[in-house]
Amino acid sequence: MKNTDGSSEAKRRAGEHAADLVEDGEVVGLGTGSTTAHAIRALGHAVDAGLDVRGIPTSFQSRQLALDADIPLTSLDAVDGVDVAIDGADQVAERPGGGFTLVKGGGAAHAREKVVDAAADRFVVVADPSKLVDPLDYPVPVELLPDARPTVADAVRALGGEPSLRSARRKDGPVVTENGNLVFDCDFGPIDDPATLATELSSLPGVLEQGLFVGLADEVHVGHEDGVDVLGR
Repeated sequence: MKNTDGSSEAKRRAGEHAADLVEDGEVVGLGTGSTTAHAIRALGHAVDAGLDVRGIPTSFQSRQLALDADIPLTSLDAVDGVDVAIDGADQVAERPGGGFTLVKGGGAAHAREKVVDAAADRFVVVADPSKLVDPLDYPVPVELLPDARPTVADAVRALGGEPSLRSARRKDGPVVTENGNLVFDCDFGPIDDPATLATELSSLPGVLEQGLFVGLADEVHVGHEDGVDVLGR
């Protein structure tokens, strides 16, 4: 379930602004989503102009975009580390003590995104103003093993959430992730303590990953019709 608010111009400005951060010789995590797609295309133009980078895609979508843009690709097990990861978010909230908490997973790629984003020396979020909220209140995507569906659903309800199995579009049945799993979108209403909820969800047997990214993002590039604001720098 994607958060599709925000203008295309604001998304383009945010994505291209973040792409300008990438320097020659770096390894770049390539996130998933409409705003990150602008960053990937901008990196492709930079590669065409001579920039030497390697990208690590987080989904089929980002991999295909990178291939179309002629960005050389690699993987986590083939490099010493990730210099910068560029990724979007469904919602972004500033933490009281500094840093950010995100809800991600609208494209059902949050498990791979979290691995790459957490591995990066610098994790840059690209967003439009509609994604900035306080507090977070977007349904939290939870990727789970298919056999664990009834037990995870009961556990989410016990935590105060309402799980909804994400249905596929243009096909019968649920969304199946690239890892072969299902996704619950879990509505908790306003989330006052994202860190605790993230820990509780991650500890549930059968859960592969949940979409709360707590304290991972280093900065947020917020695109507007006439420019970009950088938060956290």
